[in-house]
Amino acid sequence: MKNKMTDLRNHLFATLEALQDPEKPMEIDRAKAIADVAKVLVDSAKVEVMFITAMDGDVKTTGFIESDSTLPAPARTAIQ
Repeated sequence: MKNKMTDLRNHLFATLEALQDPEKPMEIDRAKAIADVAKVLVDSAKVEVMFITAMDGDVKTTGFIESDSTLPAPARTAIQ
């Protein structure tokens, strides 16, 4: 997979920097569109975590959320 959550963070920080640029600030509508897309990506990452939890940790990652270390299996909790 080409894009990772780290890329999303980088784009969001670039958006913040562009909004604060005194000479040529980003348009608010464009920043809102970026934020809306970012929310969808974050929500999909939450679903990935829920999937890994539902699989009792047998699946360590789907590749969307990157990690350099192996994490312990998550505790089973009721999904609400």
